[in-house]
Amino acid sequence: MPNSVTKVPAPGSVTMFTTSWCGYCNRLKAQMGREGIGFTEVNIEEEPDAVAFVMDVNGGNQTVPTLLFPDGSAATNPSINEVKKRLAS
Repeated sequence: MPNSVTKVPAPGSVTMFTTSWCGYCNRLKAQMGREGIGFTEVNIEEEPDAVAFVMDVNGGNQTVPTLLFPDGSAATNPSINEVKKRLAS
């Protein structure tokens, strides 16, 4: 059952699971900002429930960035084009 950390985001936005030191996360956040894509950032170092979700989605690995989309699907380290395409469908 989803909790406040892993609830499905609003249409047109995503939830991005990150860490403070993740360069890929910082790059994707900047790209989404330029594209006007709304997101909620959840630092898995600070949210134990988020760690469990990320590990479940990624076969036991704490791989970030992991994005949760409004349709309930997830993607690991997607390109900005993939994010845009998935939000448009």
